[in-house]
Amino acid sequence: MSTKVADHVLQRLREWGVQQVFGYPGDGINGLLAAWGRAEDRPAFVQSRHEEMSAFQAVGYAKFSGRLGVCAATSGPGAIHLLNGLYDAKLDHVPVLAIVGQTHRTAMGGSYQQEVDLHTLFKDVASDFLETVTVPEQLPNVLDRAIRTAYARRAPTAVIIPGDVQELDYSPPTHEFKMVPSSLDRSAWTAIPSEESLHRAAEVLNAGDKVAILVGQGASGARAEVERIAELLGAGVAKALLGKDALSDELPYVTGSIGLLGTRPSYELMRDCDTLLTIGSSFPYSQFLPEYGKARGVQIDIDPHMVGMRYPYEVNLVGDARETLQRLIPLLDADRGREWYETVCDNVRHWREVMERRAELSADPINPEYVARALDPLLPENAIVTSDSGSTANWYARHLTMRGGMRSSLSGTLATMGCGVPYAIGAKFAHPDRPAIALVGDGAMQMNGLTELITAAKYRDRWQDPRLVVAVWNNHDLNQVTWELRAMGGAPSFLPSQELPDVQYAAFARSLGLTGVRVEKPEDVEAGWRAGLEADGPAVIEFLTDPAVPPVPPHATWEQMEATAASILKGDPDRGAMVRQGFKAKVQEFLPGRQRK
Repeated sequence: MSTKVADHVLQRLREWGVQQVFGYPGDGINGLLAAWGRAEDRPAFVQSRHEEMSAFQAVGYAKFSGRLGVCAATSGPGAIHLLNGLYDAKLDHVPVLAIVGQTHRTAMGGSYQQEVDLHTLFKDVASDFLETVTVPEQLPNVLDRAIRTAYARRAPTAVIIPGDVQELDYSPPTHEFKMVPSSLDRSAWTAIPSEESLHRAAEVLNAGDKVAILVGQGASGARAEVERIAELLGAGVAKALLGKDALSDELPYVTGSIGLLGTRPSYELMRDCDTLLTIGSSFPYSQFLPEYGKARGVQIDIDPHMVGMRYPYEVNLVGDARETLQRLIPLLDADRGREWYETVCDNVRHWREVMERRAELSADPINPEYVARALDPLLPENAIVTSDSGSTANWYARHLTMRGGMRSSLSGTLATMGCGVPYAIGAKFAHPDRPAIALVGDGAMQMNGLTELITAAKYRDRWQDPRLVVAVWNNHDLNQVTWELRAMGGAPSFLPSQELPDVQYAAFARSLGLTGVRVEKPEDVEAGWRAGLEADGPAVIEFLTDPAVPPVPPHATWEQMEATAASILKGDPDRGAMVRQGFKAKVQEFLPGRQRK
């Protein structure tokens, strides 16, 4: 039997080390599906319930494996459905390849069924590389370039293959004019700043008395070097959300997350520092960085396209974080006072006490902060944690302690809802021997998390460690937007847009043969978590939480709290409880020692 174009595509993916493709079938990729049958499902075709979930699973796989994530979809609606997940990859700088079908070449331009102008559709999200294969000889070059570009640019790329082209006999490019041969190898490389720029950066850092370090996901391969430079500089280290697992939270000078979802000591670190060193982060909210003119700055980033943004840095070092820090550290002075360092550590200790007190506050029925707090000491050392967008991300950011070899992520820049469960499924395919925990609000769970439980049930037997725990904060409210309405818009909750129906999430899990536990009282929270972590397969633990507990931002003042309370009192349906819970949470910052209120 002759080798078809579709056969060659799968063969080339195998040669690139691709082990699975996340996708959903359709007649626009029938040629590829037939080839999968001939190839005995190599690479494995992982069937989601929706193409957007396939893209999210590819993103989760890429984030937690460091390898290329691949997704596939049919023409027209399937291709359209991929977009949100691919934009998530683009904004979080993740290597993902989308393989997309198209109507036959003979029908293109004829307003045929499911014909969409895919080049126009994908030209932004796959701007680094997008190509349509019209003849067999374009392969393997097009596929190779798409994969290399995804890795090199840390971006999504797309290859479009019309249905009739998939079924053509494959013939490689010949040694002729206007033929483009290709090769597989992608040798390792790195970027290193110049010696002159390293010395200028050292001058800035050595002159600082109060140094703050901000790390993002680009620092994840330089943990030892970040620890060393922080100790040399006596610095505090704040983490962008995408860099939450870049450094252990057990270190006394690590202030935790930064931004609206961040911590008070991270806010104070940036407010009071005189020098800022940013490593592998493009944290966008400049209002949480030092005021312009108050601090000197140095940035390290491997992407020259991303340096020099967000803050007026004096020195922008373009290079790999680990290699750059190894060359910068010998240039730094170790002899400096410890007053700033001790202040940072004191602020961290106080904040941890505050967060413990907040989690212990009473609520109706369960304090959502306590749910996250109770999980923290139970997390396995090799756990992979994903968080969806919404108020749950606040509790993930502030209450979970990254330690050991733990990994974690969320949709950092796009902040899209609905990624938590498919991210965790992608993580399970990247690391089938590790437990995954997805933290999800009821809004995201209703959006698409419920259907992806079907995917988890379908593939549970492929994972050596079958544990995939989906925790649902069930508060019948689109809570993050509700609080944004109150705090930013000065408006009470608008129930027609914010109120969610009550869904029996645990019962739905049980209907699929999964573990399902519904937790309705605070005293059962820890037992609920243990049931999920000790289950012999995927589990849904549903916690009934109080929507009146506010995600108080780290910089909130009494005056701002009063303004928010005033907006609530204009007519919010649950205004009394919300004012009570807000002030109870805020007052914990001012209590000494272990007092409660």
